Amino acid sequence: MSLGLPGHLAPHSESRAFARASHAISFVVLVADVLLILSLQLARPESILWPAAIAVLPIIAVLWLLERYRSWFFSVTYLIVGTASVFWLVLAGTSQFPQNSPTDLIVFTLPKIALILVGGAGIGVLKTMAWSVLGYLLGEGATILAVSQNGADFEFDIAAFLVLVATLLLFTVIGLSRRRLLTAQPSLQRAARDEHLSDIRHRIEVRAAAMLHDTILNHLAAVAASPDGALRDDLQQRIERDLQVLVGEEWLVTTDDQESAADRAGWVTSRLFRAIDEARELGLDVVLSGDRSAILRLDAQRQLAVGLAVKQCLVNVLKHAETDRAEVVIYGSDSEVSIMIIDGGKGFSERETSVDRLGLRQSVRRRIETVDGTVQVWSTPGTGTSILIRLPACDSVADPEPVS
Repeated sequence: MSLGLPGHLAPHSESRAFARASHAISFVVLVADVLLILSLQLARPESILWPAAIAVLPIIAVLWLLERYRSWFFSVTYLIVGTASVFWLVLAGTSQFPQNSPTDLIVFTLPKIALILVGGAGIGVLKTMAWSVLGYLLGEGATILAVSQNGADFEFDIAAFLVLVATLLLFTVIGLSRRRLLTAQPSLQRAARDEHLSDIRHRIEVRAAAMLHDTILNHLAAVAASPDGALRDDLQQRIERDLQVLVGEEWLVTTDDQESAADRAGWVTSRLFRAIDEARELGLDVVLSGDRSAILRLDAQRQLAVGLAVKQCLVNVLKHAETDRAEVVIYGSDSEVSIMIIDGGKGFSERETSVDRLGLRQSVRRRIETVDGTVQVWSTPGTGTSILIRLPACDSVADPEPVS
């Protein structure tokens, strides 16, 4: 289920899914219990069973609040109210039929099942199992207390116990599969990162082949066709100029001859340019490649967000990666602009990052998510880090905010 999710998101996503499922099942069994009690009331008009139906209504109300707000407070409230409801239900039911109503009737079992399933609201597997066991014990305890009030006989509820065992087995399997997922996920993340890097390298290789043909091969052909003696001045100047471009790696950055002065000015005044420039001033060797004009397809708010996010990523490389070199790749399409920051440092495990390390969480991930973007992180200790930022492009963007 969660193989495609980053490691830090998978447990929370699974928790929400199981919580919704457990709450839905609990709601169904509680409503069924109310309908069953009312049907028994109609079948036995001489008995007074409607108080037992009323006893189930408070736990339904708290269940609705728990599903809506999903917090520890409402989880605890659900257990407290549910325990009281079971006590009231068993007390009302056994008082009407003290001799022929064992406490393992389905009408008493259904609310206890709802208490057991409150465990689906937990995040950790062990916490979830602990909640389920607590719900079962509280339900059985309320039943024992209720029958002790009117002298009825207590019968062990095998159905509720089997539901508890099935729930514990289910979450045990989930816990084991999650361990395998944590083992397999670094390999999957490296494969996804390698795929992105392979695409980037392919684009660079295509550009390098074209540059090789346009410069060195053409120059060799021109030299071969030249008469003996010194090269013509214009040919020599052209060869020297192209050699400077190759040695300076300027060909890695898209510099279309038809690029307008406005585009070049927009890139120089962009927040991303400023972030890269500041990182270089701090001593980080930043290699820029890709289509730098793609950044101009973002509106001013997204340009600001990505510039600040990339700055934080480069600062993290300086502080934590134990390397002085990083690469920033920009590429985009008609609908999306992507920026990848790559370093060959020591790497890290985002799942194990302490809560006081807010750089990646606040300055990068949440900043990008607030402008409808996404952030993917591939990092394993010892293999470096790659961060991919994706933002939706705009059809018509405003002038970029000038760098202050």
